[in-house]
Amino acid sequence: MATMERRLTLEEFLGLPEESPALELIDGMVSQKVAPQWVHGLLQIRGGTLINEYALPRKLAVAFSEIREAFGRDSLVPDIGVYRWERIPRTATGRLTNAPPIPPDIAIEIISPGQTVAEMVEKGRRYLIHGVEIVVIVNPGPETVTLLRAGGGPTTLRGEDRIGLEAVLPGLELTVRALFDTLQLD
Repeated sequence: MATMERRLTLEEFLGLPEESPALELIDGMVSQKVAPQWVHGLLQIRGGTLINEYALPRKLAVAFSEIREAFGRDSLVPDIGVYRWERIPRTATGRLTNAPPIPPDIAIEIISPGQTVAEMVEKGRRYLIHGVEIVVIVNPGPETVTLLRAGGGPTTLRGEDRIGLEAVLPGLELTVRALFDTLQLD
C-alpha cells in the first residue's frame, strides 16, 4: 500500500491525479486502497446490483461503486456507496451529473486479503464521523457482515441474519447468506 510521509490538506489531496487502486486521505495522511481480487470484485458488483434492483424502481437510493467522498481531513472511497434518491446530483432534466464529493448514506467496505476487521471498523468509525448512517463491513473469509451505526458498537451478522439497512432502504430484505450466495457461479 502506497503512503505519503507528509500530511496533506483535503484541498491538496483532491488536487492529486487519480490512481488505481484509489488513494484515500485519512486524517491528512495518504494511503492506497488494496487492489480487489476475484471475490471482492464480484461481491462489489453483485452487492451493488442487489441494492439497485430494489432501490431504483422505488426511487429510494442508488448504489455506486467507488465514488469518492470528502469531509474534514478525510477523503475515502467506499467499495459501494449508497446515496438516498434526493441526495443524488442531477441536472434539471433528471440526468445524473458529477458533483463535489459527499459522504454516502451507507458505506460498504469489503475486506481484502491482508486487511482486518479491526482496520475496517476503525475506517468505518471515520465514515460515521462524516455523517454516514450505516457502515457495512463484508468479510468474505468467514462470510460475515459487521454493521456500524452512530452511537453503537459493531454488530457481527452471519447466515440468515438480516442486514438491517431499513433506515435508508425500508423494506429491503437482505440476509448475509443471500449476499454471499451471489458468489455461487453454478
